[in-house]
Amino acid sequence: MPIAVDIDVMLARRKMSVGELADRVGITPANLAVLKNGRAKAVRFATLAALCEVLECQPGDLLRWESEGGTVDG
Repeated sequence: MPIAVDIDVMLARRKMSVGELADRVGITPANLAVLKNGRAKAVRFATLAALCEVLECQPGDLLRWESEGGTVDG
């Protein structure tokens, strides 16, 4: 999948657990794990907005596009 999810990076920066993030965003830890591990087919803008609000970040901090050959730096 050319879209990489960096939720784990933001969790580490904020010193927050997956469970705490899931509680604060209002989704199940299982659904957050699906998103975090890049297995989600879609994400609602409301969920993305809640993640950004809780993690105090921008959508681009959580999602990035990768080319087939590797990472593309902005």
